[in-house]
Amino acid sequence: MDRNETSIDQHIVSEPHHDVSDIHSEPDFSQMSVREEFHAPLPIRYAGFWMRFWAYLLDLIVVGSIDRIIINPLFRFLDISLYEFNMLAPISVATAITFYLYFVLMTKFFGQTLGKMLFGLRVVNLSGDKLSWGTILFREWIGRFISSTVVVGYIIVAFLPKKQGLHDIFVDTSVIHEE
Repeated sequence: MDRNETSIDQHIVSEPHHDVSDIHSEPDFSQMSVREEFHAPLPIRYAGFWMRFWAYLLDLIVVGSIDRIIINPLFRFLDISLYEFNMLAPISVATAITFYLYFVLMTKFFGQTLGKMLFGLRVVNLSGDKLSWGTILFREWIGRFISSTVVVGYIIVAFLPKKQGLHDIFVDTSVIHEE
């Protein structure tokens, strides 16, 4: 091969190939620098009402299972009544603690509960910061109490652009689809 001839491999490497079909294809990350590849903004898909609803129902099944596997046998062993139905009954307090611990600890350490994991959802701070203990405690305890008291606090998820419940608005969080 003389100087004026180039191999096909050299031609492909030296001149980028442009094709009309490339318009609708994924970006070619092999041509991007590391900085461009990892800092390219991805569109955020906020999780709507129904996705969050189904994830929450699954979480309620998980919490109920924890109560029935751990709390109920423990109460039977200690001969504490399981059938008192007032807010300050030992069983009510124990199940409330299980409920809040599940949501707080799962959200803090994983950014999602088991229900959210199954549906590919994650709680994020809209400022981009890591979720702090204060944010999570307020969101899961005070915010959820207010949202459950004022039922519209959950329903507004369907209508707001960032799909936030009242408890999300208070602490500037939202639930997004993981990619």
